[in-house]
Amino acid sequence: MSTTPETAPKRGSRLPRLARRAQLLEAAQEVFVANGYHAAAMDDIADRAGVSKPVLYQHFPGKLELYLALLDTSCDAIVASVQDALKSTEDNKLRVAATMHAFYDYVANAQGAFRLVFESDLTNEPAVRERVDRVTHACAEAVSEVISADAGLSRDQSMVLAVSLVGMAQVSARYWLGAGNPSLPQEQAADLVASLAWRGIRGFPRTDG
Repeated sequence: MSTTPETAPKRGSRLPRLARRAQLLEAAQEVFVANGYHAAAMDDIADRAGVSKPVLYQHFPGKLELYLALLDTSCDAIVASVQDALKSTEDNKLRVAATMHAFYDYVANAQGAFRLVFESDLTNEPAVRERVDRVTHACAEAVSEVISADAGLSRDQSMVLAVSLVGMAQVSARYWLGAGNPSLPQEQAADLVASLAWRGIRGFPRTDG
């Protein structure tokens, strides 16, 4: 459940350190997603979490450090989701579908964490750019390993195909969400793009080797 001013713990209530950190990250995500990095203020985040600014600064020395911690969590979530999708089956057609659905599920998440990764207003910051690039690279690496093992292609060849698939998933999912077309539900949109991706990647069939 999201932390709101009505549901946030009262100031002064004590939580274990890890629980407090998680609470602060949840509040920060709501503020950053709603306002962007530049317009977000540490005062707003502290208020949303129901803590004082000194408590917030005990866990995060500044706004950038807080944003990077939140970005790490968001990046890890999408990479883990893609890795789980690839491991969920040995059927490559189903793997493609599962991977597409992983991206659509992530983008459609009501908390809007994908905006921190794919629509950050702080990509001129090297530490942020590195994390955003890591998402594409880590997801592509996971897909590339499957392509290389099954189709017998070189790493470079597999990475080009994998980056193309990851880009298709990410861009189409963001477009679908932004279009807000109720006549095309999430499941159907993901299946449609998965069908397109499968028609392309099946041109590189499994090899006996």
